[in-house]
Amino acid sequence: MAETTTAYAQETAPGSLITRDGQIQWAGLLMGPGTPYEIDRTGLTGWDDLPVLDTGDIVRPDQHGAWPGARWAQPRLVGASVWLLPRAARHALDVVSAFRAATGADGGEQWLAVRLHGETLAVRARVSRRVVPQDRSYVVHGAARTSLQWTATDPRRFGVVLRETRASLPVSEPGLDWPAEPGATGMGLRWPLEWGETGSAGTCTAVNDGAAAAHPLIEFRGPLRRPALTRLGDGRQLSYDIVLGPQDVLTVDTESGTVLLNATASRLYTASPASSPEQLFHLPPGRTELAFRSDDATPDSRAAATLRWRDAHW
Repeated sequence: MAETTTAYAQETAPGSLITRDGQIQWAGLLMGPGTPYEIDRTGLTGWDDLPVLDTGDIVRPDQHGAWPGARWAQPRLVGASVWLLPRAARHALDVVSAFRAATGADGGEQWLAVRLHGETLAVRARVSRRVVPQDRSYVVHGAARTSLQWTATDPRRFGVVLRETRASLPVSEPGLDWPAEPGATGMGLRWPLEWGETGSAGTCTAVNDGAAAAHPLIEFRGPLRRPALTRLGDGRQLSYDIVLGPQDVLTVDTESGTVLLNATASRLYTASPASSPEQLFHLPPGRTELAFRSDDATPDSRAAATLRWRDAHW
């Protein structure tokens, strides 16, 4: 039996504070309707745009046009004009202080989540510009029309639900227990029939409901010998020449291209000759059927391959 895609609940989703359309959540700060940080009527820029594309096209030397090459998107730039609107002048410092703390230059990328028309999407980004004019309105009331810009090095936008699918090693169904010898007494079939435990096909299905390729995080859990995961549609495979004990987890990050044993030691060098580069093992839009295999003569029920990803959108 193949495993299907489910939601992975053990994580706080990006945009968890958002309750209505038009709201933005960044670094724990909620902006938009119902907050002291109203979005200007000009709205967002760069959020639903297609990022600038770099192409590998090669000009044809002997005829018109070019040979088409690969296309890669540049980082996404998202801009917004945000009004600081404290309810009273005595609240101005609190509003401004929270805004400063959330939009500083320190730290790495965080989730920037936006909800529009009932759909919440998010990118990993950093603040790359903040402009707060100190005009009369700001000095007297603490109100100001600020400008923010975020840079998302990965231009894809992601669904807020972290999805998961899991496969165990293939196990045959035991079936019915027939008599050992013809005519033997006390060994016939009796109703209700007992077919034994359900077998496993060693396959699973990953569903990416976005329009861009998603890079999953893959965990191989032992006991396991030479784990392998194959995309059945095109045969692309990840396989590693390693033996995992009952407590071992081999984590493959197909986004960064890393392979870690128990979250510490690199085991990238264990990739077999048949294994594809990790960053090429992605989930295209739609359904992807995968098969989990190993070199174990007797599969252990504790061995598993787990994939986690978010729907990816342009």
